[in-house]
Amino acid sequence: HAAKFGVPVIGDIELFAQARADLPPHRVVGITGTNGKSTTTALVHHILKTAGVPTTMGGNIGLPILEQEPLAPNDNGVGVYVVELSSYQIDLTRSLACEAAALLNITPDHLDRYEDFSAYAASKGRLFAMQDSGALAFFGADDAMTMATYEAARSRRPDGRARRIEPEGISASQPNWPALQGPHNLANAAMAAALAEAMGVARADCEAALCTFAGLAHRMERVASLGDVLYVNDSKGTNTAATAPALAAFDNIHWIVGGLAKEAGLGECEAQLGHVKAAYTIGSAGPQFAALLEPRVPVTRSETLGRAVRDAAAAAEPGDTVLLSPACASFDQFADFEARGEAFRAAVRELAA
Repeated sequence: HAAKFGVPVIGDIELFAQARADLPPHRVVGITGTNGKSTTTALVHHILKTAGVPTTMGGNIGLPILEQEPLAPNDNGVGVYVVELSSYQIDLTRSLACEAAALLNITPDHLDRYEDFSAYAASKGRLFAMQDSGALAFFGADDAMTMATYEAARSRRPDGRARRIEPEGISASQPNWPALQGPHNLANAAMAAALAEAMGVARADCEAALCTFAGLAHRMERVASLGDVLYVNDSKGTNTAATAPALAAFDNIHWIVGGLAKEAGLGECEAQLGHVKAAYTIGSAGPQFAALLEPRVPVTRSETLGRAVRDAAAAAEPGDTVLLSPACASFDQFADFEARGEAFRAAVRELAA
């Protein structure tokens, strides 16, 4: 209705963009993608903070950006706002010109909101269209939509200002990162290091900071080790593309899967079933996942999360991992993925009691 009358509809990120002219000297790093945004955002913030650069993070993570105090420069440089951006936020933003912006990947998601997958990808691409032509644009995964966005960004920038970020250059130090195991976190770390370097942090300081990053709640979070069985909370795995890297990061997995499905089938998880020792299905999509998995791995139809934790604990042997990475939204049984992750933690605490 507003659009019919030419009335702009904007969100908090656009209000932040409009306020930038009145803030002390600063720079903005914007991070988007279907999966890995929060970890990469938190990593960039952690690296900058460890290096002494004035920084804060907001957007789609933590405290909303408009609730934060303005940053002031110090001897280590001007302040850097590190902003995680969902497609929803980008849709309501018109003038956020990030000094450096990153696109991690694009896989099908939120298709109930967009006309089709191309429209969803186009929303992500607007982050780079809003940048000045000389600003830095970094791109991760080689999926078709990410590559198309990269090529579009490169076509309107000087050479070297739009770059593909490969993880190989940083991989040697990954065994020393306590919270960043798995190939997906290697890609996140490589992108975070590239963004931090763009803000003036030396590569050696980036790699040192990766060794002290504690990780984020509900994202590959190691909750406990009981009887030499590891319990991992990856409740943020809300689609198959997000869950597949979690499955790839462990062996002998007791996989808790299900909730409100965003897609049909196993998607990228299918290639990782060799890591799964048994599956425990929950939520409204539980029967769907059980039918898909039963020909491949032992399945218990647990239905609820608490029951799934108990079922998995009863079957797990020393050296196994009980992994909550549901590949689904949470809204059938929980208020959000955080509430689901908290329920998993509580169920694990009950095992230890």
